[in-house]
Amino acid sequence: MQAIAALHINDKVLHVTAYVLLAFLPSLHERQRRLAFIALGLVALGVLLEFGQLLSPGRSFEIADMAADAAGVVAGASVGLWARPRVAGRLACEEG
Repeated sequence: MQAIAALHINDKVLHVTAYVLLAFLPSLHERQRRLAFIALGLVALGVLLEFGQLLSPGRSFEIADMAADAAGVVAGASVGLWARPRVAGRLACEEG
């Protein structure tokens, strides 16, 4: 955490980046319905972790962090769904 803090990157950028990565990989492979459940679960995870910070000394609760997490989920899933046919096409070419 100290190394990340030394980079002086806005914490909202870190939240978005983390949740983009968490949502991106499942969106490349999972079916739409399962991906929807995963995305909802990731948003719920962000909300629950933020509420958990209320119980942790030295941590702060911010609704903006929840919004950043949700934005990251939407962005990651969107990019993954966009990339899905391109990745599948490449894998089919390599197998053939």
